[in-house]
Amino acid sequence: MDRLVIRGGKPLAGEVRVSGAKNAALPLMCASLLSGEPLRLSNVPHLKDVTTMLGLLGRMGVQVSLDDRLGVEMRAERISEPLAPYDLVKTMRASILVLGPLVARCGEARVSLPGGCAIGQRPVDQHLKGLQQMGAEIHVEQGYVIARAGRLQGARIVADIVTVTGTENLMMAASLARGTTVLENAAREPEVVDLAKCLNAMGARIRGAGSDVVTIEGVERLHGATHSIMPDRIETGTFLVAAAATGGSVRLRGTDAGILDAVLEKLREAGAELRVAPGEVSLSMSRRPRSVNLRTAPYPAFPTDMQAQFMALDAIAEGTGIITETIFENRFMHALELRRLGADIEISGNTAVVRGATRLQGATVMATDLRASASLVVAGLVAEGETTVDRIYHLDRGYECIEEKLSQLGAHIKRVH
Repeated sequence: MDRLVIRGGKPLAGEVRVSGAKNAALPLMCASLLSGEPLRLSNVPHLKDVTTMLGLLGRMGVQVSLDDRLGVEMRAERISEPLAPYDLVKTMRASILVLGPLVARCGEARVSLPGGCAIGQRPVDQHLKGLQQMGAEIHVEQGYVIARAGRLQGARIVADIVTVTGTENLMMAASLARGTTVLENAAREPEVVDLAKCLNAMGARIRGAGSDVVTIEGVERLHGATHSIMPDRIETGTFLVAAAATGGSVRLRGTDAGILDAVLEKLREAGAELRVAPGEVSLSMSRRPRSVNLRTAPYPAFPTDMQAQFMALDAIAEGTGIITETIFENRFMHALELRRLGADIEISGNTAVVRGATRLQGATVMATDLRASASLVVAGLVAEGETTVDRIYHLDRGYECIEEKLSQLGAHIKRVH
């Protein structure tokens, strides 16, 4: 099993290019199931989850071809088996995103209940209730969601909670439904907007993506399209936090500051100097960071996927930071590992009180989920001596070549097999 070995204490400096967004790429790949014509995606990140999704689509009969310019073409001319088996989806929650397209296109689907990071309950009941309102018959049997329908019918669907994948799944399904579907209390994340742009390029009629009410007028069929995946806002935020924590100065290319407002505001509160230009963000930190308080909430508020990285920043900051997690009930597991490095963190329910330490010391730590892995890397870049991060297969699910990119910025980091 691979691990990362980091020798901390060196400020990050230089520039690096941000990859395409994993959380946009996965639903976009599932959209290929809605048409028999080719869907070409560029700026595709080379990640474990992307490879898993391509394998899943290939198993269903989708023809997949890759090019040498971070691009992939998928052609679902014939879906041989509308099945997502457990062995392929057990590590990836986004596999549930094949459900809506399969029911809409094939009239049936058998999808294993998904896995992913162990950060708390992430139920798919909103997906199932929405499809049922559109006319699908659904039951769960031996760990599989089994869905059948004739042509789906447009419906007014009010989500009980804001769910990104739920919004995406129902938006894709509604694109081929008869009539108009209105999704209320929809997720507003940029990745939802990116999916809507691609679906509209394929011939869908979607309005309101990025607001809490999305309207989809169903069409008879979708055609092929070409789409460039949006930049990864969480990778962008992670590298900015790493630079701020180490007292560095970095320039990130191929990104978009407009999808990072809440994160950039907290970095400014911490004392970072930020410069924004079209397609890039630069950060410099000339002082010890100041502690920041934050509360996670659905977009456009502070993203839960950046909570762990800011906990690492607060761990070495001046003052005390209070972090409140409102999205997932089990997303403070990284706190125990940060303590091994010398962080002063006290957990009470969904709140963490982080008292900044003047220094952290290297140790062996274990990653518990994707973003926890990133927080441990950030802490390791600051800690004195050597830090070893075990179980980095979590990290490989969401960060493309992270050790290579950090090395470009001057970090002493290496992967050990």
